[in-house]
Parts: sequence; structure tokens; C-alpha cells
Amino acid sequence: MHLLLLSNSTAPGRGYLDHAREEIADFLGGARRLAFVPYAGADHDGYTAQVARALDPLGVEVTGVHTASRPAEVVAAADAVFVGGGNSFRLLAALHRHGLVDAVRARVTAGAGYMGSSAGTNMACPTLRTTNDMPIVQPPTFAALGLVPFQINPHYLDPAPDSSHMGETRAQRIAEFHQENDVPVLGLREGTWLRASDGRLVLGGIEAGAVLFERGSEAEEFRPGAELTRLLTTAAAFDSPAADR
Repeated sequence: MHLLLLSNSTAPGRGYLDHAREEIADFLGGARRLAFVPYAGADHDGYTAQVARALDPLGVEVTGVHTASRPAEVVAAADAVFVGGGNSFRLLAALHRHGLVDAVRARVTAGAGYMGSSAGTNMACPTLRTTNDMPIVQPPTFAALGLVPFQINPHYLDPAPDSSHMGETRAQRIAEFHQENDVPVLGLREGTWLRASDGRLVLGGIEAGAVLFERGSEAEEFRPGAELTRLLTTAAAFDSPAADR
């Protein structure tokens, strides 16, 4: 599979997708038709127009799947699929409602590139259980696309020792996840991404990198350029990508 999984779509002081423009251009390569999935947001037309403006310099034709009576047909005709960020629960509910879980998985398995940012990156995991979002809607299942066999926590934030916030840190939330599940969670800090191609998985982006959490082990830090291919052979602790417990 060919995957580009961004932690975020906008970096401070930069335009939409600007911080990863070179990586996106390389990833899309000769792709000309891109199916954009805007369902994580509320304004589907506006969101699609934003993506089209950002990718226009790359010569990519962007079509919002919401413009078709059968969104899966837009996906089937695309060279690449981009699932944008927003609310993960709303996004997953829409993917199931429009029959896009199987459609996207089939198209990507057949060779199309998959690009996700934030919530779209969550969708590449077995489930959305490591999202940061509020459950504003209830999807029929937590099962997502299962394009990778491990979990990702986008926008990962390190504990701030001088913070007066009394709630759980992101690391503590992930520790709670591991009390119930035995599957690695990769915390992607802002400005980082994962690139999967030809059976390899490589971390890219800013120097801050990412942190890997595994049940029963100390957290492990990785910097851009790190090879994380072993995560692609991780046995997820779920019955299948379609299972929900």
C-alpha cells in the first residue's frame, strides 16, 4: 500500500498543507484524479475547495465524494484518496453510511494512494479508539479502514510539567487504552507524518518526531527518517478490521 499519514494539515504560520507540500507532491507523483473525503467537517463544499486550491499547483484534479450520488464511484475512479481532518466520529459515521469503508480499502489495496490528515489518519488504523475527538455523533462501529495494523494518535502533545491542567495527559490516556488493548500506539507530534510504500514505513517531518507506546514497555522516541516497518507486521489486538468490541 502507498500511504501518507499526516498528524496535522496546518502548521503555525503556514498555509493549508504547506508544511508537507514537498512530501505530498512526491507522494502523489503522477496522480491526476484525487477523491477527497470531506465528511470530518460540516462544510463539504468549502472544505473541498480548500483542498483543490492547495493541490492545484501540483496539477491534481480534486473531486469531493459528496458531489456524487454514489460516493464510492468517485473513489473507484481515483488515482489517490485524501481523507481530511476534523471530527473522527462524524467522519467514521459518514464513511459507513456512504459505503466508503469497503470502497476506500479496496481502491487502496488495488494500488491507489491514501493520504490522511488528523482524523483521516485515524481512519487508516484498525479503529478510531485513539482519536482526541469528542463523540458528537455515534458511528455504527468503531472499526475503521484497517490500512495499518497499529493505532495512531495524531496531534500528540507531550506532558507540560509547568501546566496547571489537572486532567489526564495524552500519555496517560494512551496508558488507559493499553489497560484494555494490546496494540502499539504511535503518537505523531505536530508537523510529522508517516510514509508507507513498497512494504516500508518511514517517519518524516519536523525534528520533534514521534513516540511509540507499547503495552508493558517504556515509551520509545523516534526522529524523522526512522524506519518503523516492524509496525506493519504488528498483530492488532482486534478480531478483524471490521470487529467492534
